[in-house]
Amino acid sequence: MAVKEQVYGYFIPSVTLIGIGASKEIPSKIKSLGGSKPLIVADKGITAAGITQQITDLLEGAGMQPMVFDETVPNPTDVNVHDGVEVYKENGCDSLITLGGGSAHDCGKGVGLVVANGGKIHDYEGVDKSSSPMPPYVAVNTTAGTASEMTRFCIITDTSRKVKMAIVDWRVTPGIAIDDPLLMVGMPPALTAATGMDALTHAVEAYVSTIATPMTDSAAEKAIELIATHLRPAVANGQDISAREGMCFAQYLAGMAFNNASLGHVHAMAHQLGGFYDLPHGECNAILLPHVSRFNLIAKMERFAKIAELMGENVTGMSTRDAAEVALDAIKKLSTDIGIPAGLVELGKRYGKDVKAEDIDTMTVNAQRDACGLTNPRCPNDDDVKAIYKAAL
Repeated sequence: MAVKEQVYGYFIPSVTLIGIGASKEIPSKIKSLGGSKPLIVADKGITAAGITQQITDLLEGAGMQPMVFDETVPNPTDVNVHDGVEVYKENGCDSLITLGGGSAHDCGKGVGLVVANGGKIHDYEGVDKSSSPMPPYVAVNTTAGTASEMTRFCIITDTSRKVKMAIVDWRVTPGIAIDDPLLMVGMPPALTAATGMDALTHAVEAYVSTIATPMTDSAAEKAIELIATHLRPAVANGQDISAREGMCFAQYLAGMAFNNASLGHVHAMAHQLGGFYDLPHGECNAILLPHVSRFNLIAKMERFAKIAELMGENVTGMSTRDAAEVALDAIKKLSTDIGIPAGLVELGKRYGKDVKAEDIDTMTVNAQRDACGLTNPRCPNDDDVKAIYKAAL
């Protein structure tokens, strides 16, 4: 009997530190990788919050000479990466620390790719395009959602095309990941909500992915359970350190799941909203998740029924179809409870952007080309994608 060969990969940092006070280990970990003059890639918000200074003080206290590049913007761009590369080279840096959420990590990964491999960041769009290892790299997380501190994904906006480039490369996986809930207590409720829903999207999309495995399933299931338990209290009270720590584990587990099972059309479509309108990624995911999930329902009905159970819903005695519908309602209810806008037009108004139906055709073309859609459990045609965008407006 002929057997079709199928090999599954599993990508994860060599070392991960999670827990209260984990950030104090940054100097020793950079030293262990051979670095002494790291470039810290952050953003102005992290610097204004005093977190950048906190980390530079730790490094200088250990005899190191950190340089800071805090020009990262939300939905980091090719220009950001170029500027960061220049700072790295001009100051003779020998290692990288990314400090923040997904934007800082993605920008820093882009810097590391170009420093190590040359060329432009555009050269690495796609899967495993690099040929040389990153500089010594420690990723320090300050949000609980993107899991960029532990993934092989790097998302950079091409400013000329207004498209988010999906760079998936095992070499950008950080050598060391650090998640310290003490760095997260100052996150405002809206950011806590957005990043938390980003994590839920990661877990759900990985769970219904066409390349899910028992290993990714175990991570996705626990992530969904933890998010359903801890996200509401983390939004309600940012000083709730137990909720913050719970979300640290939840988002990391969701990262383990999607880093290896990949994602789906929620991300493929959300990337276009970020690239086209510069809208925040987590909230785009949150709005699209129930709509794409409804489209995917018939392909993975038993999985969605299980998601309802993992989110704490009582589905005893229900049919698989009814239980799956409960999962979609539970996702919507969580979004509503934590203040996520009901639709894309409302989201756009919140950020001064005009989300228009006439842009859907262009975004659909780009979404259909996005690598994240390759593992969606149901294959949408262009009209399907357009219908989902319109439903989410």
